[in-house]
Amino acid sequence: MMPVVLLRLAYLGVTNALVMLRLLPMSDRAKDAEILALRHQVIVLERQLHGQKVRFTPADRALLAALLHRLPRAVLRRIRLLVRPETVLRWHRDLLAQRHARISRPKRAGRPPTVRSVRVLVLRLARENSSWGYRRIHGELLVLGIKVAASTVWAILTDAGIDPAPERTSDSWPAFLRSQAEAILAADFFEAVTLTGMRTYVMAVIEHATRRVRILGATAHPTAAWVTQAVRNLAMDLQDAGCRARFLIRDRDGKYPASFDAILADTGITVVLSGIQMPRMNAVMERWIQSCRREMLDRTLIWNQAHLLHALHQYELHYNTHRSHRGISNARPLQPLPEPITDMGTVTQLNIRRRDRLGGIIHEYQRAA
Repeated sequence: MMPVVLLRLAYLGVTNALVMLRLLPMSDRAKDAEILALRHQVIVLERQLHGQKVRFTPADRALLAALLHRLPRAVLRRIRLLVRPETVLRWHRDLLAQRHARISRPKRAGRPPTVRSVRVLVLRLARENSSWGYRRIHGELLVLGIKVAASTVWAILTDAGIDPAPERTSDSWPAFLRSQAEAILAADFFEAVTLTGMRTYVMAVIEHATRRVRILGATAHPTAAWVTQAVRNLAMDLQDAGCRARFLIRDRDGKYPASFDAILADTGITVVLSGIQMPRMNAVMERWIQSCRREMLDRTLIWNQAHLLHALHQYELHYNTHRSHRGISNARPLQPLPEPITDMGTVTQLNIRRRDRLGGIIHEYQRAA
């Protein structure tokens, strides 16, 4: 609407300027006669309106206010107008107020937008600290030297659909296990059958944090002495590797002698027993056994115990040094992921070589040097 008013006001200004130019060659007597004629026409119009108000457009009001605002009130009262003098003065005040409001109006409505990096940081703090509310996050931002309003933090969390802190403090079992993974080991026995039908028991241990697996051995007769020696070897291996495990999860299998728990207790590791017939309480270990069966044992004819140990150690090397794991962001237990290829020329001319394990049952791929 404002551009239309300005255009109308410009048109009236030009037409009135032309009228003033027409008045320059006229004599005073002719001007007086025109004024008397115009006053009489105003009287005739008022008589025809029968007391109804005349509707002025915003441009008309602005022009009349600009022409008459400098005249004294007494002079305005003697001039024949369709409105009262107070109305003309009010129009002038409104014109000045609108001009002041237009000049004082900020370039952009509302607060300036929050910087994207601040929004990302707020969401990161909320994601990594489930017990922090918007006030706590606001305080942490002030400690970092980032000054934003607490209401801004609240608005960012609300827009992202993040619930208040009391509704986010209850951790799920997967989240709890991930937070404690550095201190957890898991152990279990599983069976493998040779080509002759001999049943062999394999003992393995896995670290929750790194997913590194250790195959402690395989035997057809897991006696107490054999299990005790296997756990002694495990304790020495953990000490040499600097492992900071404090708990080991195992089931209630009778193959574990009392010395198993005692040796681990001497090294500062507490044994935690899973529930009866509840394999999900040892899910990480059970998942590895499933992978070992599907990727290697179910595709191999095991001749004897020596062949089984060879196959298991080959799979252990593959699992720890090459195979990616979703539980640790597709990394490998003993080797981090390489830097991604950024040179498009290298991507278009890839030279990938394959390495076979166990006669081609397991394939490993790597870039040629």
